[in-house]
Amino acid sequence: MDAKKTKKKVLTIGGGSGQYALLSGLRELEHLEITAVVSMADSGGSTGRLRDELGILPPGDVLKCILALSPHQDITRRIFLKKFRSDRRLRGHNAGNMLLTMLSRYTGSFPSGVQALAEILETRGRTLPVTIDRATLVAELTDGSHIYGETAIDVPRGNQREKIRDVFLVPHHNDHISVFPPVIDAINAADYIIIGPGDLFTSIIPNLIVPGVTEALRDTSAHTLYTLNIMTKFGETHNFMAIDFVLKLEEILQHRVDGIIYNNQKPAPDLIARYSKQKAEFVKIDPDNEHWKDRKIFAADLLDTSGGIVRHDSFKLAKLLDEIFAADEKGK
Repeated sequence: MDAKKTKKKVLTIGGGSGQYALLSGLRELEHLEITAVVSMADSGGSTGRLRDELGILPPGDVLKCILALSPHQDITRRIFLKKFRSDRRLRGHNAGNMLLTMLSRYTGSFPSGVQALAEILETRGRTLPVTIDRATLVAELTDGSHIYGETAIDVPRGNQREKIRDVFLVPHHNDHISVFPPVIDAINAADYIIIGPGDLFTSIIPNLIVPGVTEALRDTSAHTLYTLNIMTKFGETHNFMAIDFVLKLEEILQHRVDGIIYNNQKPAPDLIARYSKQKAEFVKIDPDNEHWKDRKIFAADLLDTSGGIVRHDSFKLAKLLDEIFAADEKGK
């Protein structure tokens, strides 16, 4: 039998450092065919400047996915994320964002630029922008006020802010936003869809509210897994328990996920104390909550605290997912 036909098709949905960690681990599993769907809501730093100055789609999260899927990750990450310092206009931009921008402009489209950069870095998998329409992410708070832009939503000002009630996308030039068609094809073809890890309101939901995405996810025969965050985030998921993440996600999807990936290893007390100063807390599962009764939870030590930062360990996460895939295969 052709080995390529036996590969499991895995599609990831997210953005930011969470998707980078996930893809870095999955890349090592050669029996997978990987597609990463990436949010286009990023508005900060070099990415935001390029979007505002040149009118292009934000390259930052896409670049992270391409680097994560490259077998040359270690060296290219150092080079492509290096920031320019001398030239006034280049200052603050990183080399990868600039290269992706130039490739996109030269080829005439952002997806073609992404494909070209992926070819340069010999990536093991595809990276797809969820949309090629330019838009701004807007959050509606419980007091009725609005916050414009992913960066402003991501980093609240002051110590108090109302909870996020909803998020939506406002198109820049058209009266609507459309999903990039290959995304729907990839969802339909997938065996597994992994949502997260990533900031719920600024990395995950911006993918799902692009028209056509949730409809495709409801119709797919793929198994859908949600990777819970390890820590809450002030301004987004403050005081959330694990079930709050799941129920909010399912509210957007309008259907239940098939399984939940959960890190059950709590960071060291000194690290917890450091994060608590940022009003961030360890995400806990309340076993007595009735919503957990018939849910499939895959819990394991997925923790990486190197550098004093709490994140998912790429290889622990990939190992757990591979065990889930293998168990499903045996159960058929």
